[in-house]
Amino acid sequence: MPSAHASPVRWGPAVWALVASAVVVQIVYPLMPEAWRTPVTVGSVAIFFLASLADVGRVHGMRGALTLAGVAGGGGLIAEAVGVATGIPFGRYTYTGTLGPEVLGVPVIVPMAWVMMAWPALVVGRTLARRGPVVVAVAAYALTAWDVFLDPQMVAAGHWRWFDATYTLPLIPGIPLTNYGGWLLVSTAMMVALHVLLPSRDRSADSRPAAALYLWVYFSSVLAHAVFFGLPGSAITGGLLMGVVAVPFAARVFSRARADRSTARSRPDE
Repeated sequence: MPSAHASPVRWGPAVWALVASAVVVQIVYPLMPEAWRTPVTVGSVAIFFLASLADVGRVHGMRGALTLAGVAGGGGLIAEAVGVATGIPFGRYTYTGTLGPEVLGVPVIVPMAWVMMAWPALVVGRTLARRGPVVVAVAAYALTAWDVFLDPQMVAAGHWRWFDATYTLPLIPGIPLTNYGGWLLVSTAMMVALHVLLPSRDRSADSRPAAALYLWVYFSSVLAHAVFFGLPGSAITGGLLMGVVAVPFAARVFSRARADRSTARSRPDE
Protein backbone atom coordinates (compact mmCIF):
# COMPACT_ATOMS: atom_id res chain seq x y z
CA MET A 1 0.00 0.00 0.00
CA PRO A 2 1.42 3.46 -0.84
CA SER A 3 2.46 5.64 2.06
CA ALA A 4 -0.19 8.06 3.29
CA HIS A 5 2.37 10.79 2.84
CA ALA A 6 3.27 9.92 -0.76
CA SER A 7 2.79 12.82 -3.09
CA PRO A 8 1.14 12.60 -6.50
CA VAL A 9 3.43 12.56 -9.53
CA ARG A 10 1.37 15.28 -11.15
CA TRP A 11 2.82 17.80 -8.65
CA GLY A 12 6.14 17.75 -10.51
CA PRO A 13 5.21 19.97 -13.47
CA ALA A 14 3.34 22.37 -11.19
CA VAL A 15 6.40 22.69 -8.94
CA TRP A 16 8.69 23.45 -11.86
CA ALA A 17 6.19 25.97 -13.24
CA LEU A 18 6.26 27.81 -9.91
CA VAL A 19 10.06 27.66 -9.76
CA ALA A 20 10.27 29.11 -13.27
CA SER A 21 7.76 31.83 -12.36
CA ALA A 22 9.76 32.77 -9.26
CA VAL A 23 12.92 33.05 -11.33
CA VAL A 24 11.24 35.17 -14.00
CA VAL A 25 9.81 37.59 -11.44
CA GLN A 26 13.20 37.98 -9.78
CA ILE A 27 14.84 38.61 -13.14
CA VAL A 28 12.30 41.33 -13.86
CA TYR A 29 12.62 42.96 -10.42
CA PRO A 30 15.87 44.94 -10.85
CA LEU A 31 14.73 46.11 -14.28
CA MET A 32 11.53 47.68 -12.94
CA PRO A 33 11.10 51.38 -12.09
CA GLU A 34 11.55 52.12 -8.38
CA ALA A 35 7.83 52.79 -7.94
CA TRP A 36 6.97 49.26 -9.08
CA ARG A 37 9.56 47.36 -7.10
CA THR A 38 7.64 46.96 -3.85
CA PRO A 39 4.65 45.17 -5.45
CA VAL A 40 7.09 43.02 -7.41
CA THR A 41 8.94 42.21 -4.17
CA VAL A 42 5.72 41.01 -2.57
CA GLY A 43 4.77 39.03 -5.67
CA SER A 44 8.21 37.45 -5.87
CA VAL A 45 8.07 36.25 -2.27
CA ALA A 46 4.52 34.93 -2.73
CA ILE A 47 5.43 32.87 -5.80
CA PHE A 48 8.65 31.60 -4.21
CA PHE A 49 6.62 30.69 -1.08
CA LEU A 50 4.19 28.65 -3.21
CA ALA A 51 7.07 26.96 -5.04
CA SER A 52 8.65 25.80 -1.78
CA LEU A 53 5.33 24.62 -0.36
CA ALA A 54 4.55 22.73 -3.56
CA ASP A 55 7.96 21.07 -3.61
CA VAL A 56 7.84 19.93 0.00
CA GLY A 57 4.32 18.70 -0.72
CA ARG A 58 5.65 16.76 -3.70
CA VAL A 59 8.20 15.05 -1.47
CA HIS A 60 6.32 14.75 1.84
CA GLY A 61 2.67 15.13 0.91
CA MET A 62 0.14 17.67 2.10
CA ARG A 63 1.06 17.09 5.73
CA GLY A 64 4.63 18.05 4.87
CA ALA A 65 3.49 21.29 3.26
CA LEU A 66 1.40 22.13 6.32
CA THR A 67 4.35 21.29 8.56
CA LEU A 68 6.64 23.63 6.66
CA ALA A 69 4.06 26.41 6.78
CA GLY A 70 3.49 25.92 10.50
CA VAL A 71 7.12 25.61 11.57
CA ALA A 72 8.77 28.16 9.28
CA GLY A 73 5.80 30.49 8.79
CA GLY A 74 4.44 30.32 12.31
CA GLY A 75 7.90 30.25 13.86
CA GLY A 76 9.05 33.14 11.70
CA LEU A 77 6.01 35.21 12.64
CA ILE A 78 6.54 34.61 16.36
CA ALA A 79 10.26 35.40 16.15
CA GLU A 80 9.65 38.58 14.16
CA ALA A 81 6.79 39.74 16.41
CA VAL A 82 8.94 39.27 19.51
CA GLY A 83 11.84 40.94 17.72
CA VAL A 84 9.85 44.02 16.78
CA ALA A 85 8.37 44.32 20.27
CA THR A 86 11.48 43.62 22.36
CA GLY A 87 14.58 43.70 20.16
CA ILE A 88 15.22 40.03 20.99
CA PRO A 89 16.78 38.07 19.31
CA PHE A 90 17.71 40.24 16.30
CA GLY A 91 18.26 43.70 17.78
CA ARG A 92 16.10 46.81 17.67
CA TYR A 93 14.38 47.36 14.33
CA THR A 94 11.03 48.39 12.89
CA TYR A 95 9.08 47.83 9.71
CA THR A 96 8.16 50.96 7.79
CA GLY A 97 4.72 49.92 6.56
CA THR A 98 5.65 49.46 2.90
CA LEU A 99 5.21 45.69 2.63
CA GLY A 100 1.46 45.40 2.94
CA PRO A 101 -0.84 43.96 5.64
CA GLU A 102 0.68 43.21 9.03
CA VAL A 103 0.00 40.75 11.85
CA LEU A 104 1.44 41.53 15.29
CA GLY A 105 3.46 44.35 13.72
CA VAL A 106 4.99 42.03 11.11
CA PRO A 107 4.17 42.21 7.38
CA VAL A 108 2.44 39.00 6.30
CA ILE A 109 4.98 38.61 3.53
CA VAL A 110 7.83 38.24 6.08
CA PRO A 111 6.87 34.84 7.54
CA MET A 112 6.21 33.76 3.96
CA ALA A 113 9.84 34.64 3.22
CA TRP A 114 10.98 32.37 6.06
CA VAL A 115 8.96 29.55 4.49
CA MET A 116 10.27 30.16 0.99
CA MET A 117 13.91 29.55 1.95
CA ALA A 118 13.53 27.13 4.88
CA TRP A 119 12.84 24.11 2.69
CA PRO A 120 15.70 24.78 0.22
CA ALA A 121 18.02 25.34 3.20
CA LEU A 122 17.01 21.99 4.71
CA VAL A 123 17.74 20.33 1.37
CA VAL A 124 21.19 21.97 1.39
CA GLY A 125 21.85 20.57 4.87
CA ARG A 126 20.73 17.07 3.93
CA THR A 127 22.77 17.11 0.74
CA LEU A 128 26.02 18.23 2.37
CA ALA A 129 25.75 16.28 5.63
CA ARG A 130 24.43 12.97 6.95
CA ARG A 131 24.47 13.11 10.77
CA GLY A 132 21.44 14.85 12.26
CA PRO A 133 23.23 17.58 14.25
CA VAL A 134 25.46 18.42 11.29
CA VAL A 135 22.47 18.51 8.93
CA VAL A 136 20.75 20.98 11.27
CA ALA A 137 23.88 23.12 11.62
CA VAL A 138 24.52 23.30 7.87
CA ALA A 139 20.85 23.97 7.08
CA ALA A 140 20.61 26.70 9.73
CA TYR A 141 23.75 28.33 8.35
CA ALA A 142 22.39 28.05 4.79
CA LEU A 143 19.23 29.90 5.82
CA THR A 144 21.06 32.53 7.87
CA ALA A 145 23.61 33.24 5.13
CA TRP A 146 20.80 34.25 2.79
CA ASP A 147 20.00 37.16 5.10
CA VAL A 148 23.40 38.65 4.34
CA PHE A 149 21.83 39.51 0.99
CA LEU A 150 18.24 40.03 2.12
CA ASP A 151 18.73 42.57 4.89
CA PRO A 152 20.94 45.04 2.98
CA GLN A 153 18.56 44.94 0.02
CA MET A 154 15.42 45.49 2.12
CA VAL A 155 17.01 48.21 4.25
CA ALA A 156 18.23 50.03 1.13
CA ALA A 157 14.70 49.78 -0.29
CA GLY A 158 13.30 51.33 2.90
CA HIS A 159 11.20 48.36 4.03
CA TRP A 160 12.69 48.26 7.55
CA ARG A 161 15.36 50.06 9.53
CA TRP A 162 17.69 49.34 12.42
CA PHE A 163 18.15 51.56 15.47
CA ASP A 164 21.61 50.46 16.60
CA ALA A 165 24.16 49.08 14.17
CA THR A 166 27.47 49.82 15.85
CA TYR A 167 28.97 46.41 15.15
CA THR A 168 28.39 45.07 11.64
CA LEU A 169 29.71 42.59 9.11
CA PRO A 170 32.57 43.83 6.90
CA LEU A 171 31.34 45.96 3.99
CA ILE A 172 27.72 45.90 5.21
CA PRO A 173 27.03 48.97 7.37
CA GLY A 174 23.70 49.66 9.02
CA ILE A 175 22.82 46.10 10.04
CA PRO A 176 23.96 44.86 13.47
CA LEU A 177 25.73 41.58 14.08
CA THR A 178 22.95 40.70 16.52
CA ASN A 179 20.64 40.34 13.52
CA TYR A 180 22.65 37.46 12.12
CA GLY A 181 23.01 35.89 15.56
CA GLY A 182 19.24 36.03 15.93
CA TRP A 183 18.77 34.54 12.49
CA LEU A 184 21.11 31.67 13.33
CA LEU A 185 19.26 30.99 16.59
CA VAL A 186 15.81 31.01 14.97
CA SER A 187 17.03 29.07 11.94
CA THR A 188 18.53 26.37 14.16
CA ALA A 189 15.26 25.93 16.04
CA MET A 190 13.37 25.72 12.74
CA MET A 191 15.76 23.18 11.26
CA VAL A 192 15.65 20.96 14.32
CA ALA A 193 11.86 20.85 14.04
CA LEU A 194 11.79 20.39 10.26
CA HIS A 195 14.48 17.71 10.26
CA VAL A 196 12.47 15.71 12.80
CA LEU A 197 9.01 16.33 11.34
CA LEU A 198 10.02 15.92 7.68
CA PRO A 199 12.12 12.75 7.85
CA SER A 200 14.59 12.29 5.03
CA ARG A 201 13.70 9.25 2.94
CA ASP A 202 16.08 7.69 0.44
CA ARG A 203 17.07 10.53 -1.91
CA SER A 204 14.28 12.91 -0.99
CA ALA A 205 17.02 15.34 0.05
CA ASP A 206 18.02 15.47 -3.60
CA SER A 207 15.17 17.81 -4.52
CA ARG A 208 16.08 19.48 -7.76
CA PRO A 209 13.39 22.19 -7.52
CA ALA A 210 14.63 23.18 -4.05
CA ALA A 211 18.22 23.06 -5.29
CA ALA A 212 17.31 25.28 -8.22
CA LEU A 213 15.66 27.79 -5.89
CA TYR A 214 18.59 27.98 -3.48
CA LEU A 215 21.26 28.22 -6.14
CA TRP A 216 19.27 30.74 -8.17
CA VAL A 217 18.93 32.96 -5.09
CA TYR A 218 22.67 32.74 -4.44
CA PHE A 219 24.01 33.46 -7.91
CA SER A 220 21.34 36.02 -8.81
CA SER A 221 21.87 37.85 -5.51
CA VAL A 222 25.60 38.21 -6.11
CA LEU A 223 24.92 39.62 -9.57
CA ALA A 224 22.02 41.87 -8.57
CA HIS A 225 23.77 43.39 -5.56
CA ALA A 226 26.94 44.02 -7.55
CA VAL A 227 25.35 45.36 -10.74
CA PHE A 228 21.78 46.54 -10.16
CA PHE A 229 21.31 47.50 -6.50
CA GLY A 230 24.52 49.44 -5.91
CA LEU A 231 25.44 47.18 -2.98
CA PRO A 232 28.92 45.86 -3.77
CA GLY A 233 29.65 45.24 -0.09
CA SER A 234 26.86 42.73 0.33
CA ALA A 235 27.70 41.21 -3.07
CA ILE A 236 31.19 40.44 -1.76
CA THR A 237 30.40 39.53 1.85
CA GLY A 238 27.20 37.69 0.99
CA GLY A 239 28.89 35.96 -1.91
CA LEU A 240 31.60 34.66 0.40
CA LEU A 241 29.42 33.71 3.37
CA MET A 242 26.56 32.10 1.44
CA GLY A 243 29.09 30.63 -0.95
CA VAL A 244 30.49 28.51 1.89
CA VAL A 245 27.49 26.23 1.42
CA ALA A 246 26.16 27.24 -2.02
CA VAL A 247 29.33 26.38 -3.94
CA PRO A 248 29.83 22.85 -2.54
CA PHE A 249 26.08 22.32 -2.77
CA ALA A 250 26.15 23.25 -6.46
CA ALA A 251 29.07 20.88 -7.01
CA ARG A 252 27.19 18.04 -5.29
CA VAL A 253 23.98 18.70 -7.23
CA PHE A 254 25.74 18.74 -10.61
CA SER A 255 27.76 15.64 -9.67
CA ARG A 256 24.56 13.76 -8.84
CA ALA A 257 22.95 14.91 -12.07
CA ARG A 258 25.90 13.58 -14.08
CA ALA A 259 25.77 10.28 -12.18
CA ASP A 260 22.05 9.97 -12.83
CA ARG A 261 22.57 10.57 -16.55
CA SER A 262 25.34 7.97 -16.67
CA THR A 263 23.16 5.45 -14.87
CA ALA A 264 20.27 6.10 -17.23
CA ARG A 265 22.50 5.60 -20.29
CA SER A 266 23.95 2.36 -18.91
CA ARG A 267 20.56 0.70 -18.37
CA PRO A 268 19.63 -1.78 -21.09
CA ASP A 269 16.48 -1.04 -23.04
CA GLU A 270 13.48 -2.89 -21.70
